[in-house]
Formats: sequence, C-alpha cells, structure tokens
Amino acid sequence: MNLMADEKTPSQSFEASLSELEAVVKELESGDLPLERALALFEKGTLLSDACRKQLDEAETRVEQLMRRGERLVAEPFRPREEN
Repeated sequence: MNLMADEKTPSQSFEASLSELEAVVKELESGDLPLERALALFEKGTLLSDACRKQLDEAETRVEQLMRRGERLVAEPFRPREEN
C-alpha cells in the first residue's frame, strides 16, 4: 500500500505539512505497528520533511531578497533578537 499516492497534497501549506509530519512521528513512536505500515509512514515522513525544508528554504530566500540597504539589495541571513 502506497500512502503517498493517496494522501499527498501537491501544494499543502507549511503548517499543514508540519502538522501531518508530527502525526506521522507520533504514530511511529508508538512502536506498535506492523512493518509495512511503519515503512509507509517513514516514507511519508521523509517526503513531508523534505517538503517542509524546501518551503523554509524558499521563505529564507524571500526574506533575504527583501533585506535592502539603500538602493542595493544585500542578502542577510535572518537573526532573531535574543531576549534578555
């Protein structure tokens, strides 16, 4: 049984992908799964993880493109402020 063909959403939001990934991890951590189900979930989790990573990379690129200094575009990595 291939879960990805049935359950994959091509343009799923980051939040939906992350939520689905968390559910996959939780089910895998239960440890009470037949091997075939565990393998299918692992495959699904890997694909969801890759999709999330790609969306985060794209968001980082957009942030870097929006960081401007004067009239020149300067790519700067996002650095959150430290709380005191």
